[in-house]
Amino acid sequence: MMVRLIKVILFLILILLLLENGRGITSSSNYLIGLGSYDITGPAADVNMMGYANIEQIASGVHFRLRARTFIVAEPKGNRVVFINLDACMASQIVTIKVLERLKARYGNLYTENNVAISGIHTHAGPGGYLQYIVYIVTSLGFVRQSFDALVDGIEQSIIQAHDSLQPGSIYVNKGELLDASVNRSPSAHLNNPAEERSKYKYDVDKNMTLLKFVDDEWGPVGSFNWFATHGTSMSRTNSLISGDNKGAAARFMEDWFDQESGEQMFSDESKASGILRRVSNIIPIIRNNHHELRELAASFQSSSGKPATRFMSLARRVRSSLRRADRPRFITAFCQSNCGDVSPNVLGTFCIDTGLPCDFNHSTCGGKNELCYGRGPGYPDEFESTRIIGDRQFKKAVELFNKASEQLKGKVDYRHSYVDFSKLEVTIPKQGGGTEIVKTCPAAMGFAFAAGTTDGPGAFDFKQGDDKGNAFWRLVRNLLKTPKQEQVDCQHPKPILLDTGEMKKPYDWAPSILPVQILRIGQLVILSVPGEFSTMAGRRLRDAVRTVLTSGDSKEFDGNVHVVIAGLTNTYSQYITTFEEYKIQRYEGASTLYGPHTLSAYIQEFKKLAAALISGQSVQSGPQPPDLLDKQISLLPPVVMDATPLGVKFGDVSKDVPKNSTFKRGENVTVVFWSACPRNDLMTEGTFALVEILQGKDSWVPAYDDDDFCLRFIWSRPAKLSTRSHATIQWIIPENAASGVYRIRHFGAAKHLLGSVKHFTGSSSAFVVA
Repeated sequence: MMVRLIKVILFLILILLLLENGRGITSSSNYLIGLGSYDITGPAADVNMMGYANIEQIASGVHFRLRARTFIVAEPKGNRVVFINLDACMASQIVTIKVLERLKARYGNLYTENNVAISGIHTHAGPGGYLQYIVYIVTSLGFVRQSFDALVDGIEQSIIQAHDSLQPGSIYVNKGELLDASVNRSPSAHLNNPAEERSKYKYDVDKNMTLLKFVDDEWGPVGSFNWFATHGTSMSRTNSLISGDNKGAAARFMEDWFDQESGEQMFSDESKASGILRRVSNIIPIIRNNHHELRELAASFQSSSGKPATRFMSLARRVRSSLRRADRPRFITAFCQSNCGDVSPNVLGTFCIDTGLPCDFNHSTCGGKNELCYGRGPGYPDEFESTRIIGDRQFKKAVELFNKASEQLKGKVDYRHSYVDFSKLEVTIPKQGGGTEIVKTCPAAMGFAFAAGTTDGPGAFDFKQGDDKGNAFWRLVRNLLKTPKQEQVDCQHPKPILLDTGEMKKPYDWAPSILPVQILRIGQLVILSVPGEFSTMAGRRLRDAVRTVLTSGDSKEFDGNVHVVIAGLTNTYSQYITTFEEYKIQRYEGASTLYGPHTLSAYIQEFKKLAAALISGQSVQSGPQPPDLLDKQISLLPPVVMDATPLGVKFGDVSKDVPKNSTFKRGENVTVVFWSACPRNDLMTEGTFALVEILQGKDSWVPAYDDDDFCLRFIWSRPAKLSTRSHATIQWIIPENAASGVYRIRHFGAAKHLLGSVKHFTGSSSAFVVA
């Protein structure tokens, strides 16, 4: 009996050991992971914004800063992949080329076109002029070197940070539905897809968010990246402040959320109860709300006149950098773009601005005019509020997925990449009645409905969506630039060609023809890097086609469990990709599908080749190299000549101060105006133009909010277009969780003098009370 009991006890101990060991295997790291983040804001003045192609939309300040966020995943002694998410409208071929050149010079062949993906979130509120093809830089007066350099430098620095931080860690994946952050903006085109196909899906846009959670073996969670399809058009075509739109906002919200959560153990009970963000409360004692004492204290601090400063002061005063815990890695999160082609964040629907009635369903017009039809975001008529709400909805879903992520990525890190000439690609497609036939793609061209814009940002004149005919007047205008050949007209049918961009070569290429296709694999996650905006159904078809290749036949690589995500606007930009059926309708997306009606079939064919090679372990041909057109770029944007102030006024002086002895409540707007200079003189990269400080004790000012905060706006203006004088208006919308206390607002800038030297300056407002 005793022997049997001992055997049972030994057996139970063995089982417990096995279970414990099994848990260790499940949670143990199988990759090296590294993350990085760097400022890519670019010029905040004079430069046309990329996205709406509205020549009047010129940057004049900062809503919040733009960043490049990178993750690297590596096998300890094997392959690695790099994914960079840009707070920019899209990736650029010339930016990608130059980043890869820098990586080669620094790391040799460790990071190449094969395993590096650079993706844009599609904000329409970033400075343009950084793409190399003419059609994408016409409204920015050509190439803008500052925009280009800010991106290349920032991407490189973010990759360096990620590379230098590589440590053993694990990655978890989770998926879930987000129902209230997207609608289909071209439903009439979507309805032209086969009813049988549409019936497979509950919604006419993809509602799934796929999230990766990065966990460092030593530090725990260090970041997350997710993919969700919705356009970066919560900010309108008339906005002039640089902004990451809803996805950039979501990233700010989540990074601050994690900093607050991870710092909970540092809070006193009183601090916790106050609801003050950790980045302020962890260094500032809670101030008793004695209003009389605070007003007396504030009255002793009047505005200071402008004075010389160093650029380092702007960088050093950044809130997140100065309050970040030095003993742990920075938490980095990115909200990446997916197949957003026909997906809008303006979820309330489309309405005519003259009557308030819904727009025409098929053409998105109002009384036949497309420029009167606009989509409404959830914060209508406040676009900042719409941006906040859509960003907040993505953020909250991401937090939910982050907290519940339990499926660990396991398996190979691998990749395949090829360049393909989409202007003349032979594509094998199914034939009606059985069998197959060979069709071809076309040189790039844009249809008449392209000029109509979308309900997120309508075009002008008499263009309208759904136009498959065109008109004689605009054909005449088109022919002054380039008359398309009959072969091109037939190839692009039923698209009526407005701009034959693929065949326009003077002074250099107007549109791309050679595009990258790329697959990245991390265990059971597969990322499809696509150089454009896939519509909802186009993305579904591509994902399904690749998933079938990965899980069919004798392959046991995935055992049927594979997560396939589309990373839109990656490595290069080539506008839209719709289904064959959507193309026939010729709404904006179809008119912007460059390479003809079989563009999607071409992508599916090429991605299936990559997927097959990935599974079989075979290599793929690199294909024809895209052109490097940097030396051919033309820029017509004039430089800053000089800045000036009125006689007796210094740069940084306050032009309009807060009222004396003023007290503000949470939710109110505090506005201060400074005499300033053009922001193009110094982009303040990793620095700040605007700062809110809170008084600690009797005489120590501590950073509280800077121009990377959603609540602080830096607005720059000239009294006249060619004036050398300018103002910086700083608006602080006091957050509901702001601490009670004494505050002041500061401005940092750089002025260009007549002899060409640039000198930095700073100024501060009078103090005021937040009660």
